[in-house]
Amino acid sequence: MANKKKTHWYNYLWIWSIVYFALGFFNILFAWLGMIDFVLPLIFAAVFGNKWFCNNMCGRGQLFWVLGRKAKLSRRKPAPKWLSSKWFRYGFLVFFLTMFGAMIFQTYLVFSGADSLHKAIKLFWTFKVPWKQAYSGSILPDWVAQFGFGFYSLMLTSTLIGLIVMVLYKERTWCTFCPMGTMTQGICKLKTK
Repeated sequence: MANKKKTHWYNYLWIWSIVYFALGFFNILFAWLGMIDFVLPLIFAAVFGNKWFCNNMCGRGQLFWVLGRKAKLSRRKPAPKWLSSKWFRYGFLVFFLTMFGAMIFQTYLVFSGADSLHKAIKLFWTFKVPWKQAYSGSILPDWVAQFGFGFYSLMLTSTLIGLIVMVLYKERTWCTFCPMGTMTQGICKLKTK
């Protein structure tokens, strides 16, 4: 009889991804919680020198696995080799960080009073989707909400890209070029040197 893999509490973090997007849909300020997904992998890589967080605790990767493998929404075909190539991974990381920088700049413009709050989500860094239901003001300054709209856009876009490649190829194809995975891998390489 085959040994069954032991289930840990962190095997259910895919639920966190769903909760995150649900909360952000109703109140954009919850988008700030996504910073956990940005900071923790880098801390784990810097402290432990490995990608344990990415391999075990990434809620998004788990969500792709659950939808792709268990719900059978993936074709489970090998992805093209260029998707995991060094030039594509680092190119996508540079592009992603550039878009993150643009989001920070937009937040700064709202912070400085040079621009007003944009209550919209930008899908694929291009298409503006009105998201007015998610914010009707708070005691916090508008730049806090602007960061939320930008960050939620980033998280939603990257999840949609992940879902597309999950359907077309293997479940966790996104993980082969995920910007966080590329950064944690770089940190691990620096740490071993």
